[in-house]
Amino acid sequence: MAVHRRRSRLKVGMAVAAVAVVAAGIGIGTADAGTHKPWQGGGRHTPKPTASTTSAAPSPTVKPSPTTASPTPTKATSAPTKTPTQAPTATPSATPAKPASTGTWTPPPANGTFDYQIGGAYTPPAGVSVVSRDRTSNVAAGLYNICYVNAFQAQPDDNSWWKANHPELLLKDASGNLVIDKDWNEILLDFSTAAKRAALTTVVGEWIDGCATKGFQAVEPDNLDSYTRSKGLLTESQAIAYAASLTAYAHGKGLAVGQKNTADLSTANAKQAGFDFAVAEECADFDECENYTATYGNNVIVIEYTQSEFTKACSAFGSKLSIVLRDVDVTTPGSGSYVFKSC
Repeated sequence: MAVHRRRSRLKVGMAVAAVAVVAAGIGIGTADAGTHKPWQGGGRHTPKPTASTTSAAPSPTVKPSPTTASPTPTKATSAPTKTPTQAPTATPSATPAKPASTGTWTPPPANGTFDYQIGGAYTPPAGVSVVSRDRTSNVAAGLYNICYVNAFQAQPDDNSWWKANHPELLLKDASGNLVIDKDWNEILLDFSTAAKRAALTTVVGEWIDGCATKGFQAVEPDNLDSYTRSKGLLTESQAIAYAASLTAYAHGKGLAVGQKNTADLSTANAKQAGFDFAVAEECADFDECENYTATYGNNVIVIEYTQSEFTKACSAFGSKLSIVLRDVDVTTPGSGSYVFKSC
């Protein structure tokens, strides 16, 4: 997977834009961090691949049974129910079926000590109660685990898989050229119609199934704001509709769903999407943390990548929010660049 730093574009060497992790499906997670211009409140920075998460080429078949309807379960106050799923056997349809069962879910505990491990799983530091890991990783026993899923764009190493299996789900301009996020060489996925959103939910639903089966309690779908990089071909309302489809599916599997970045998303749209909490990178850096707390109260996870902004976040929100300082490549201990602090 490639290391992305969409927002602030920290001076990370191009070598960290290297390749990624794919297992039983497609691509792996990214983290975010970013610049406001030309877009606001989004971004990712994808960690370097590690031996523990790298795998073979993506599987050519991925098909769960997602739903585009609103879920019926309500949030729970206990650990979510996880529903294992069998491997899909049929080709994804434009109108997928509802999940086989529904479950209850709960967001991560507010102000819990958090660690962002999407660059590679390792034994969490003492005191950590909430951890986010890539969907190809296993959960951290005894903790609240969030599953990172890159849901709105294709990982660079998965381009050939998408082109071979789902070319119709890759965004193209009027000339038939693929629309690419050139900063990170990622093809945008096309969620412009209800049929395409359903088909994408089928593909991503396979990954969500894997998260639930492994024991994750929540999902963190990245690149909600990809419409801002679509040359006007995608809209916010389409992104919200696709997010709502993913959220309905995840809720049906007993998983909470977090809004990833996109600080300018309104509370009304966040509710329409069905998000339960937020994962916000560099919100102190860009004075955006209150944008998230206005919607989610204290159920906001904050990742900062510089000591000064971490200090700023802790000073303003340390008694209320889950705040962590990580190195920009979200590396593992012993890497030489590993950083972890919490407040």
